[in-house]
Amino acid sequence: MAAESSLKPLLSLVHAEHGADEQVDWRAAEEALGVDLPSDYKAFMSVYGAGDIGELGILGPLPVDYMQWDPGSILDGIPGFRGLWDSEGGIPGTAADSSSVLPWGSGCNANELGWLMQDSDPDKWPVVVWRRQISYGDSRWKLFDCGMVDFLVRMMRAEFDDCPLGDASLWGRTAPFVHWREQQRRWLAGLDPETGEPDPIVQDFLQWPAP
Repeated sequence: MAAESSLKPLLSLVHAEHGADEQVDWRAAEEALGVDLPSDYKAFMSVYGAGDIGELGILGPLPVDYMQWDPGSILDGIPGFRGLWDSEGGIPGTAADSSSVLPWGSGCNANELGWLMQDSDPDKWPVVVWRRQISYGDSRWKLFDCGMVDFLVRMMRAEFDDCPLGDASLWGRTAPFVHWREQQRRWLAGLDPETGEPDPIVQDFLQWPAP
């Protein structure tokens, strides 16, 4: 109940009917990652779980067994996310090396989202975003002084000065959330993973013999 209360603004925008409690062993997850994680992220995992809001994927903390494709995880995403920080120089004017960032999301035309972990309190970590599509002269990295859930809410309400991603599919609009297991169940049933509607392309693919 406490988790749902903390997610109330997000739940008013994105229903959790296709979500599922990820049932994370937080002690094991945080030990594997080497850091404690923000409480809003933990609440999200207990109500929605890992999955996609439209084309934006929210990562679970650790790798999982899967039916069809790897849904990704924070742990597996660390090398690539920190590699982008190293190659692009991070946030202009921010003195932090790549060990100070941790991913939590990816998508909307190849944008990458995470936290800047400079504060000892994870609930004070701001969001950092690497944007594939930018205007000339802009930095690909941008910092937003809010947590993950607040970032999602403010993006879908268009409360930032500009779209925070290099893709506007969730700017001032919402999309359904679908847990990764439900996506894969739909796909194996010949349905579109996002909408749940019959998908002839998926159905044709499933008729091909396994290699």
